[in-house]
Amino acid sequence: MAETILLVDDEEGIRKVLSLSLREAGYRVLTAKSGQEALDVFARERPAIVLTDIKMPGMDGIEILRRIKSLGPDTEIIMITGHGDIDLAIQSIKLDATDFVTKPINDDILDIALRRAEQRLAMRRALRDHTENLERLVEEKTRELLAAERFAAVGQTAAGLSHAIKNIASGLEGSIFLLGQGRELGRSQYLEQGFEMLKLNVEKIKNLSLELLRLGAEPKPTFETTDPNHPAREVYDLLLPRATELGVALSLVACPDARPVRLDLEGIHRCLLNLTSNALDACAERGGDGREANTPLRTMEPMRVEIKVDQNRDFLEYSVSDTGGGIPEDVRAKLFTAFLSTKGEAGSGIGLLSTKKIIDAHGGSVTAENRPEGGAIFRLRLPEAGA
Repeated sequence: MAETILLVDDEEGIRKVLSLSLREAGYRVLTAKSGQEALDVFARERPAIVLTDIKMPGMDGIEILRRIKSLGPDTEIIMITGHGDIDLAIQSIKLDATDFVTKPINDDILDIALRRAEQRLAMRRALRDHTENLERLVEEKTRELLAAERFAAVGQTAAGLSHAIKNIASGLEGSIFLLGQGRELGRSQYLEQGFEMLKLNVEKIKNLSLELLRLGAEPKPTFETTDPNHPAREVYDLLLPRATELGVALSLVACPDARPVRLDLEGIHRCLLNLTSNALDACAERGGDGREANTPLRTMEPMRVEIKVDQNRDFLEYSVSDTGGGIPEDVRAKLFTAFLSTKGEAGSGIGLLSTKKIIDAHGGSVTAENRPEGGAIFRLRLPEAGA
């Protein structure tokens, strides 16, 4: 496709001769006899190349160069100058003119200047096409990556749920077996054990369903003014019997000079309940009496779980620490980004995801780390303003 050239010169004879020569060379030629007319033609036609005289009455070629470059920075502009105007020609090159030719115009020199302009145009267009293709490629690969991540997330979700459901199903099978044995053998002890297992697994199904519903719903915190120790104390009172049964020393370190704050009590209660239950399970897996799994009994301090409330001018923090087996580093890095559980086969990881979602809705953060003395600590930090 032929390039369009705008020829600007105040001398009609030069315009006619150059126009004829340029058309014979295959260009589409537009002409203008003044700077203002050149700007009007350029705004309307947007030619790729401008060939302009430097010295003209009114608006000179340098000003035309400035104006056109401001309108179309990619336009290639060749200056026509007399032998005494070399300084102006050099100034035009500094203003990003493509080249300059001197009067009287030599056809070969003009052809070289035009070819140089065409090469610059072709290079710029190729670069633009490459950039656009690269952007399209990045966009396409990004879509593919997002689709792959979503598919992976679905797979992780399915895997997490399948583990939870499998554990519940195994518990139900065990309860059915005990109930069957109790009925066949007439053993009331088997019947009672089977019935207790059945109740426990039905409760697990209910809790799993509730957590999934909460995870899928957008959190809508209901704030009320309260003592920040209150939800921690509720969770402590609720789980103390279970801790005693497991042989784990559960303690509460309340904030002695706590100021009333606005909290979503139900949400914070649920978060602390999830984390404290996990901590008790971690201690139970290690052994409530301080033994590692499958190791001989020896005299040691009991496993401990501590719920702590801390408040200062900038934030409110709840922490739950334990002396269990800690969190493997590969698990800790992904705790709140997938259906990943600290309990291995016994958990689904839904509680941790739910906890993070609730704290995010409060504008806070959840962190987990291993304690130097053993075990793990989870921290829920809420900004004072958010609380």
